[in-house]
Amino acid sequence: MESAVRTPSALDDSAPRPPRRRLGRGWRIARNIVIGVLAAIFLVWLVLYITKGRFLKHPFERITAGLIERDVTVRGDFQLYFDPFTIKFLAEGMRISNPKWATRPDLFEAGRIDTRIAPLSLIWGRKRLHFLDLTQGAIDLEWDASHTRNSWTFGEKKTDAKPLVLPIVQRALVAQTRLRYRDPRMRLTADLSFEPIRSRGTSITQSIRFTGTGVVRDTPFTLSGALLSPNDTVRRGKNELRLTANAAHNVIDVSGTLPGLTDIEGVPLDVKARGRNAAELLGIIGVVIPRTRTYTARAQLVKTGEEYAFTHMVGRFGASDLSGRFTIRNIKPRLKIDAALTTRSLDIVDAAPFIGYNPDTVAAKGAVAAAAETGAAPARVLPDANLRVDAIRNFDADAHWTVGVVRSRNVPISHIDLTVSLVDRLLKLSPLTFSMARGNVAADIVMDERRAPMHTDYDIRLAPTPMGKLLAGYGVAEAGTTGVVKGRIQLAGVGDTLHDSLSNARGRIAFIMPEGTFWTRNVQIAELDIGTFAQKMFQGKLKEPVHINCGLIGFTVRNGVAAADPILIDTTKNVMLGRGGFSFRNEAIDMAFRADGKKFSLFSGQSPVGIQGSFAKPAINPISGDLIARAGAGIGLGVVGTPLAAVLAFVDVGDAKGAKCGPVLAGAPAAAQRTASGKPRDDVGNGTTAKSESGKAAPGEKRAQRKKFLGIF
Repeated sequence: MESAVRTPSALDDSAPRPPRRRLGRGWRIARNIVIGVLAAIFLVWLVLYITKGRFLKHPFERITAGLIERDVTVRGDFQLYFDPFTIKFLAEGMRISNPKWATRPDLFEAGRIDTRIAPLSLIWGRKRLHFLDLTQGAIDLEWDASHTRNSWTFGEKKTDAKPLVLPIVQRALVAQTRLRYRDPRMRLTADLSFEPIRSRGTSITQSIRFTGTGVVRDTPFTLSGALLSPNDTVRRGKNELRLTANAAHNVIDVSGTLPGLTDIEGVPLDVKARGRNAAELLGIIGVVIPRTRTYTARAQLVKTGEEYAFTHMVGRFGASDLSGRFTIRNIKPRLKIDAALTTRSLDIVDAAPFIGYNPDTVAAKGAVAAAAETGAAPARVLPDANLRVDAIRNFDADAHWTVGVVRSRNVPISHIDLTVSLVDRLLKLSPLTFSMARGNVAADIVMDERRAPMHTDYDIRLAPTPMGKLLAGYGVAEAGTTGVVKGRIQLAGVGDTLHDSLSNARGRIAFIMPEGTFWTRNVQIAELDIGTFAQKMFQGKLKEPVHINCGLIGFTVRNGVAAADPILIDTTKNVMLGRGGFSFRNEAIDMAFRADGKKFSLFSGQSPVGIQGSFAKPAINPISGDLIARAGAGIGLGVVGTPLAAVLAFVDVGDAKGAKCGPVLAGAPAAAQRTASGKPRDDVGNGTTAKSESGKAAPGEKRAQRKKFLGIF
């Protein structure tokens, strides 16, 4: 019997179908929760949108007041809802109180505030407002006297005051609104007011203008400004800012394009400044620089956090130019200044303020008048102006300044390279280098204001420099002068002015002249070899080089009085000796120079030449008492004897002792000097201001010099 097996066909409806896969219970619950949450959010959004969130007015006041620990009230209409995704906030008659220590009762109040807030910016990042409409607003921002609390850092017990960070406002309409800022430590108060703004839809019919007044560090200022492209602001475009401020005889113009109304971070701004004195400008923020003549400057300013960088700076002060960059960092514990400056040509008058002179007075009346203006006694040249050392405690600084050439009438100076460091009242001008008459000068000057009064160390070194070039402005013939001079000044003094620090200084001054020639008629006068000078004069040969074997002009400074220690110049024909000294206290000079011949001379004055007077007006007195006595003796011999006998009073037997050049070239003091034969010298004094060969003051000389140098009567 045959049996048939039936195979289901794919088209057979009676074939069994695979079971349908159904969602698990957990997935269904999760789906329903998500749908429920979304529905709830939509419902909340819908309720808020329909009611405008007005019912949240009192909860908003209560919750916000609890969070910031201030009084928060809204007297009029209130709206808070999503529109549709940004947060719409509107409040009329809103007020937020200030902390109890503040000088004004309210931090913020507004007749009406209407804004759109980016929701995610409330969670992280900087707060962002898409739009702000503020009418009859008043904002009061201030620090307390100790600068540990401010009115915008909420929480009465908080002492970690935060810096002011304004929200980013993309577009704004502001009317009848004022802003006040007060910082007692910076001694700054500012009040700004905004002119009303009229708008039609998305178009503003006029620019946004504001004006303000204030006081910073006892200096009043005014400012005015405007946004010149307000329609671009409404369309979230760019804002053309123009601002002008007037303070302390300075005018500052600021212009630039802002991406947002309050967004200046990283935005390049063009800054121009002009005034009668740049020191007055920087003095506003407590930064001290030397006084300048009338100046103009322009630069690009970029603010990044607490850093204000001025780059591409170009300007002029007086008759000098200035370019470079500088940065101001508002950091703790002190303001920090970093600068890199360049001057191609510096007028010597514009350098006068570095030692305390008023450059305008120097240019008009000279150094003596400028010194008198600082309080110095009549006919003085050292300024007595306070260097304002008390102000350098307000900031630290690192600066580098290079100068191409200094325009000077007498001394050629160029290639100045100065590094300035100021850290916690310790000011260093080190290194300071420059070229002078094809020689190089290096200096290190340290002023320590941490010690009261200020302590100053001077160390100035002159590399070998051609005397012909160095002294060309003083009658020295450059052609034929091969001699060079090198030297060092090491002094330490105490005082807050240049005069004060030098008037009690101690240390040593030494200038050394190695072998070379010196060509000028004045050397012959200084030698007082009258016979040689007269013979050359009558022969018409007024210029003949003097050959210098070695020379030393040295002084030991004690309590502001410099004593010759020694002055000794050895030439082929003479030995020139100097004694006496000068005083930094009253700038008096009382010195005597004598040239003893090494060869026989019939007509030799060889009596001391006096240099007296003051720094401002030195006087040369070649007719000394010795010379007058010798002249009297000559006249007497001429009367009682023959004219030839009168000449005997001026005979120089030529017994001058040559110098051993080793100690001379080493800059050694008088006690270490030797004759050419190696014996101790007994004609160079002993490092005192006495003008005798022995170094002992003649009767009455000591009293006279005390009166002259110290002003003691």
